[in-house]
Amino acid sequence: MYLNRRIQKVAPSATLAITAQAKAMRAQGTDVLNLAGGEPDFDTPDFIKKAAQAALDKGLTKYTPTAGHPKLREAAAGWLKSEIGVDYTSKEVIINTGAKQSLYNALQVICEPGDEVLIPSPYWVSYPEMATLAGAKPVFVETTAADGFRLNPQAVEQALTPKSRVLILNSPSNPTGAMISKENLQTLAQLAESKKLTIISDEIYSRLTYGQKHVSIASLSSTARNQTLVVNGVSKSYSMTGWRIGFCAGPEETIKAMSRLQDHATSCASSISQQAAIAALTGDQGCVETMRKTFESRRALLTSGLNKIEGLTTIEPDGAFYCFMGVEALGLTAADFAKRLLEEKHVAAIPGEGFGTDKYLRLSFSTSDEALKDGIQRIGELVGEIKG
Repeated sequence: MYLNRRIQKVAPSATLAITAQAKAMRAQGTDVLNLAGGEPDFDTPDFIKKAAQAALDKGLTKYTPTAGHPKLREAAAGWLKSEIGVDYTSKEVIINTGAKQSLYNALQVICEPGDEVLIPSPYWVSYPEMATLAGAKPVFVETTAADGFRLNPQAVEQALTPKSRVLILNSPSNPTGAMISKENLQTLAQLAESKKLTIISDEIYSRLTYGQKHVSIASLSSTARNQTLVVNGVSKSYSMTGWRIGFCAGPEETIKAMSRLQDHATSCASSISQQAAIAALTGDQGCVETMRKTFESRRALLTSGLNKIEGLTTIEPDGAFYCFMGVEALGLTAADFAKRLLEEKHVAAIPGEGFGTDKYLRLSFSTSDEALKDGIQRIGELVGEIKG
């Protein structure tokens, strides 16, 4: 059967592939430590699950409007006002089946064939593929370990061409955990205004920060607000990855276009999941802070342990629940190190090639202290063996 050129250019997800291999090994009885996870290890809070059960009991099992249940769109708008200080009407918010669909739909309705999408690197694995599927060209803007992988506006400016259409921001970042300072966001907002760039701001980890508060570029000015699509959701902050609810806020015309696309793709998100999301966004937020504090403690445990292993480099992340670990000094690529780590020490980690670098691996600290300590020991053993 014929496959078009567009899909042939798309690579499979590196994160999903390594996770699947680790699960297969575990199913065969191998004691695999999973430091590859892209989701919190906490259960969904009880009050959210109870809201879903109540929705089932009430028979709320039918289609909702494509753009989302009106109460959830209102709840998301209210949550954004509280979290990032930006006023949106419910008509400026769309509910998607996860933040991933929000990002995909946004690029589909914005990009023309041949447009360029600026993507800071290292990047989340799906950004370049989403740009490709929209007929656009991904253009990578490099960040450096010396700067903590934080985006430098000058690097963005140097990457601009007449074809530049979109700038994707991800702060805190997956995979590095880096955050963009308010000062740099202001510079980027001014740059976007002068070059007429649309900004897609992926803020899915906005509630999981350590030491500094998340700032949304959309909050900096009315112009920045109108040039930005803010993407968020309930997956990370409320440990609801499998519920598949994300949302996007921005100019009403763009949101309507995304809804038209969604009409013919997935229709609405799960009606039960939407009811659960309403509870998450409007209920007691103490569960988020409990999880954040736990991640902050685990972050210190993992980074301090890895920093004691000679031959590795690590940078303490500003947010999210990932540590980016450098292996260049060992003379191996990230893929080679990850392969040996999984096969010889039974530790799953994501090699950096899928994120745009062959020198780093992404380790997740969304697991127990005991697993992290065990993982640090096994990584240290492998490093020792490699160094001889």
